Amino acid sequence: MSEIIWDLALIQKYNHSGPRYTSYPTALEFNESYTDKDFQQAATRYPTRPLSLYVHIPFCHKLCYFCACNKTITRHQHKVEIYLDYLEKEIQTRAPLFRHRIATQIHWGGGTPTYLSEQQSARLMQMLKENFTISDKAEISIEMDPREIELSMLDHLYKIGFNRISMGVQDFNKDVQKAVNREQDEEFVRELLIRARELGFRSTNLDLIYGLPFQTVESFMFTLHKVIELNPDRLSVFNYAHLPSRFAGQAKIKDKDLPTPETKLTILQKTIETLGQANYRFIGMDHFAKPNDELAIAQQKGILHRNFQGYTTQEECDLLGLGVSAISLLGDTYAQNQKDLKQYYTHVEETGLALHKGLVMTQEDCLRRDVIKQLICNFKLDFQPIEQQYQIDFKTHFAEDLALLQPLATDGLVDINDNALQVSAKGRLLIRNICLCFDTYSRQQAKRQQFSRII
Repeated sequence: MSEIIWDLALIQKYNHSGPRYTSYPTALEFNESYTDKDFQQAATRYPTRPLSLYVHIPFCHKLCYFCACNKTITRHQHKVEIYLDYLEKEIQTRAPLFRHRIATQIHWGGGTPTYLSEQQSARLMQMLKENFTISDKAEISIEMDPREIELSMLDHLYKIGFNRISMGVQDFNKDVQKAVNREQDEEFVRELLIRARELGFRSTNLDLIYGLPFQTVESFMFTLHKVIELNPDRLSVFNYAHLPSRFAGQAKIKDKDLPTPETKLTILQKTIETLGQANYRFIGMDHFAKPNDELAIAQQKGILHRNFQGYTTQEECDLLGLGVSAISLLGDTYAQNQKDLKQYYTHVEETGLALHKGLVMTQEDCLRRDVIKQLICNFKLDFQPIEQQYQIDFKTHFAEDLALLQPLATDGLVDINDNALQVSAKGRLLIRNICLCFDTYSRQQAKRQQFSRII
């Protein structure tokens, strides 16, 4: 079966807004009634689970107008030292809860983690090594901005333990770069990737964004062919969601300069075709990988997972988020730190913690989370394992949901039989619509407007 069948009529029919399902329930459901007692109980619920560590570094040198991340724009390097002091205090407070766990995954996100100097990044890595037990085989990844670093930074990152990198390219067209305040040197990106392979980094990922101002089908294909020449192991191709009322920087992008919805769809169609011809597999959502990449292999085996860090081969593990705005997934709860940097500092100063809000999942939440995760990761759901784990009859329990799914089945997006759901080649691009049928929180039209469009 073809990985994807492009059906424009169906895509236009179902292209409304919906969650990206890095979590279920989504962060919109987090509330301030969640306490540190809830956090501590959750941390001890599955004591043998491996640990994934996420560290948020909020600093950036310049504002990228499209960005929707939690960030602090500054040229003052000393602010990092202050942040690391507070981060160290949070780490030292949290780490004892996980002293018997093995960390099998570490990810630094932002912001711009490579804003840190070599000395600062070494200090932070040492903090993690001193406070957590890290597996010798751990995946240790970092997000990089190729504009503000020297080539030697890669050598340093490899030396202190990183084995995976992800770089934001977004677009190589100079007019697009100027319009979003992110001008960069294509040749230097090439040099970084070559150096990463020479050093022995196990995986390289490049991020692209379609829907940015002044993009055309031709200009984006120019970028895509350049990227294919760079030969990264993975690619993320994100849809730009223009929400200037929520993200102030996006107000600098003029509506009239954005590509039309029709142009965006054509860009996506051509991107999928071109990457397929270049031997990249569509993993799901916005992600592509080479057939020999562990993501593609895991999906083929039906053992792919997904968390706030995206698709992963990591088995079921608890995620501990550290730093401003960071989100944790512990046991059957979510917890999020303070989003405001000053509030983060105040709370860590007073208590050693920065907990802001969270959610204790019900049994029903956990059930639906597992259903959605199976669909979004593997495009298939076998009923029997779910029925055994949760002691339900699938078709009876999800009768209302399956009724909502029926029009999508009639349109050929998903096949439903007595034992399983199978997402079709037509349905893979619209997997968020399929998952939405099992999402009791996000069905309300009012909440859907808070998410980006499906495509």
